[in-house]
Amino acid sequence: MENSEANNRQESKTIPAGEKFILANQVNYADGSVVSKVIVRNRQGNITLFAFDKGEFLSEHAAPFNALVVALDGKGTITISGQPFELISGESIILPAGVPHAVNATERFKMMLVMIKD
Repeated sequence: MENSEANNRQESKTIPAGEKFILANQVNYADGSVVSKVIVRNRQGNITLFAFDKGEFLSEHAAPFNALVVALDGKGTITISGQPFELISGESIILPAGVPHAVNATERFKMMLVMIKD
């Protein structure tokens, strides 16, 4: 996955099990960047949070497993096989396995990506 100028940053604060938290507060915006934070990773899959500055994007790519995108803040466009879907906070979409998709932040945009392996 690439964004507009490879300005990807990763945050690495671990969230303790058994403590409640607000998802959107767990990843921070950075000017001109896409910030990602893995909050769960194991052999069954992963959960990653993303914060996109306005105009930043992940270029078209495909994943080997279905993935769930949950919009946490702002507005973004998820394109699946060339068809755009605008998401705002609280909306979700499933990315089908093996199908090209991309993400574009039409405003600052935070999302959670959940990928579970078959």
